[in-house]
Amino acid sequence: MPIFFIGHGSPMNAIEETEFSRTWQTLTDSIPTPKAILCISAHWITEKTSITSNDFPPTIHDFGGFPKELFEVNYHTPGDRNLAKQIADSLSEIPAVLDTSWGLDHGTWSILRHIYPDANIPVLQLSIRNTPDGNFHFNLGKKLQNLRNQDILLVGSGNLIHNLRLADWGKMNDSEYGFDWAIRANNLFKSLILNREDGSLIHYESLGPDIDLAIPTPEHFIPFLYILGASSPSDKIQFFNDKVVMGSLNMTSVRYG
Repeated sequence: MPIFFIGHGSPMNAIEETEFSRTWQTLTDSIPTPKAILCISAHWITEKTSITSNDFPPTIHDFGGFPKELFEVNYHTPGDRNLAKQIADSLSEIPAVLDTSWGLDHGTWSILRHIYPDANIPVLQLSIRNTPDGNFHFNLGKKLQNLRNQDILLVGSGNLIHNLRLADWGKMNDSEYGFDWAIRANNLFKSLILNREDGSLIHYESLGPDIDLAIPTPEHFIPFLYILGASSPSDKIQFFNDKVVMGSLNMTSVRYG
């Protein structure tokens, strides 16, 4: 299976027809039908690595200030508790717990409702353990790599550049608007990814002031490290939705394989 890091951006992408959601709708054209989907979302951070094990994970509306229509979305897809246990057991020395208190947050369902609108494929979420250690997340991603051979689709959901404090909300509908530092950061990330400079990406905090602005807090970047870890040196790398928006966010997404 190929694997994806997807920039999810505003929750409104879940219900609006945007250039980004239209691209998500085309991804299945070149993906074999997966047996299940494992998503690492920027919006589930826990003290212990956790995996959803609900029979039917609830749709979580983890945001405020958006239209009623967004809160009415219900992505009613099955889970897979047996697969959740299998994944937890496969992480060996990294303790992982099965969790029924969470479900699918908007980092997952806002994307998947466009990719798999029939909601007929089991979906699990893997939490982000509350540590800024890039090596931990990368190495955990490596342990997930074998799922690709089991027809499991791995998806990381966040944003490589995510600085809401500096966002220009008046430019929300302008998909060509980026601050100079954000454009430089986007280009640097793409260069490092294409050249397989994994060490630099793992230690992103050492990449300079543009990246400091791009990643003021790490939770939206960390899902990428899981996908980077699960990638293979032989994977073909493709970018899509490669745009900086609202000045200080980017939608740039990566496919490996």
